Amino acid sequence: MKKIRFLKVQFDAEIEGWELPAFRGAVIQKTGEQHITFHNHINDHEVIYRYPVIQYKRIGRNPALICVDFGVDEVHHFFNNRNLDIEISGRKLSLHVKHLEMNQYNLQVWEKSFCMRLTQWLALNQENYTKYLNTTDELSRLTLLENTLKANIISFAKGIGWDIDKTMSLRIDSVDKVRPVTFKAQKLLAFDVTFRSNVFLPDYLGLGKGVSHGFGTVRQVKN
Repeated sequence: MKKIRFLKVQFDAEIEGWELPAFRGAVIQKTGEQHITFHNHINDHEVIYRYPVIQYKRIGRNPALICVDFGVDEVHHFFNNRNLDIEISGRKLSLHVKHLEMNQYNLQVWEKSFCMRLTQWLALNQENYTKYLNTTDELSRLTLLENTLKANIISFAKGIGWDIDKTMSLRIDSVDKVRPVTFKAQKLLAFDVTFRSNVFLPDYLGLGKGVSHGFGTVRQVKN
């Protein structure tokens, strides 16, 4: 079991979905690039491959920051600014906190399962993308996605120092939507899936590629 802090900060400004990278860039610029937790880059050429503990989201039409574990401690570097005015797409935005929610979660493998929805999930790397396209059998495709999602959860767990010491169960109930997207000049597939797992995941947690840019957002499906 691993106890983590989880902070959701939603601002009252409005942005379009395609403006999320610009929002991320504006926050990084405001904070200062010396604070690596906000972008996981040592310099223009070197990337730190670790789970992003500060993630940039769009909740409704509002930009938001999701801070996981030690990301909660790091986010003060942004809020230390006297004003939170940023510029996106040539227009100035004043960021005022609309909603702030701080929680603590016990991450563990449970006896029961939780139903969750994962949206804009960039599941496939180049190798798996080729496998997916070359597989016409729907069951095999589903198995590939399930194995990938398990690996994404394990990667998240490792990134925050949680050792999953029990058997994880996971089943994708439905693939609700598949659409092409562009991420870092690459054409990728984004999936919306509904799945069940005995691992509890907080709402708005990111899984898969591009989570710091708003991709791969988890929400619980309430019964």
